[in-house]
Amino acid sequence: MRYPNVPCALLAFLFALSIKTACAQALPSVGTPDLQTAGSLGADLFAQSGSTGMILVVVRDNQVFFRGYGETAPGSHQLPAQDSVLRLCSLTKIFTTDVLNKLAADKTVRLDDPLQRFAPPRIVIPKRILPITLADLATHTSGLPRELGNPPPGTSHFTYPDYRTRWHWLPNQRLRSTPGTNALYSNIAFDFLSDALQAATNKQYAALLAERTLNPLHMQNTTFFPSAEQCRHLLISAHDEGLCSVTEATAGSSGLYSTATDMSIWLKYLLGSGGPGMPAQDPGAQAIFILPSSLRSQKGLDHAGEPTGVGLGWIHILPLDSSSHIIEKTGGGAGFETYIAINHARHTALFLAATDGPVDTHLNLFNAANKLLLAVAGLPPLPAPPPEPAFKRRHGKRRH
Repeated sequence: MRYPNVPCALLAFLFALSIKTACAQALPSVGTPDLQTAGSLGADLFAQSGSTGMILVVVRDNQVFFRGYGETAPGSHQLPAQDSVLRLCSLTKIFTTDVLNKLAADKTVRLDDPLQRFAPPRIVIPKRILPITLADLATHTSGLPRELGNPPPGTSHFTYPDYRTRWHWLPNQRLRSTPGTNALYSNIAFDFLSDALQAATNKQYAALLAERTLNPLHMQNTTFFPSAEQCRHLLISAHDEGLCSVTEATAGSSGLYSTATDMSIWLKYLLGSGGPGMPAQDPGAQAIFILPSSLRSQKGLDHAGEPTGVGLGWIHILPLDSSSHIIEKTGGGAGFETYIAINHARHTALFLAATDGPVDTHLNLFNAANKLLLAVAGLPPLPAPPPEPAFKRRHGKRRH
């Protein structure tokens, strides 16, 4: 299915209407648990995960819960704190689409703009019947692969490929499918998306993100350029993951660092629960743009559950009119797993970041976090997922 040319304002209205319907249908007979119950639920999840350290943030209406578990590094005997630094990994993508949505709203770009419009001079972008659009990049339907390739040995996490490398690589590629017809989770697509937004505004993308999103929200510790002090506070997993370094090269897909304090602000922004004076995200930024049933195939979008809708970086689980409907984004890499999940029916959202432990327990952290979110919201859990094939369990963790 090709992305429909529907005005952003209409999409935002339809999504907001569906959320109101879900809220109206939320189970009135189920009491909302005390938010502090998130602490024991988080402790159970942490114990099952085998992680070195874990941070949990839950926001419900204007209430905020924070808890750190385990250690900041193996043997540190220090609990992760609200100012501990962590890698957002692929949660970076929903910051990129937040900027995309804002630039589309003010008509700087259109979602159906071809990527070719923003390419460097003399670069011809491959087509397969149709050109790649910004919406295709943002919904993992561009036909591009997951990665450009393996980074050179010794490369720091989230520093490859850089701008020059990816634009030199792109013209020689053959798209795996016609854009808009198949979903294949793609990190490289989001780096091209941030390049396009940079070209559209004639501003360095990191500066654009700061101007349009981070600075208005006062998220001062969310950055691609960690200071030496911030690097000293970076959570460390049980394995050697290399240096804490500047990650601007993958600013669109995976490079952001942040803290629990900043992520509590981000959750309030996503829920629209920050109160007077604090911006709220345009509901259209979380809307469904593609139904999985309209795609010929989808791969890599089901880490947290079976998708019922694909948005701009976001994945929806369960129908919109279900009180247990979740909007989510997964992340992982460099010794971290990260997750954001939102339930608008009960105005509840969570952020989770965990560092790898010495042994992989094969816990699906994202599915476990969904259960925690819905329990804190006082809602029924999602259906149990089918067991992962053995070859998937052996494969281990990868960037997503």
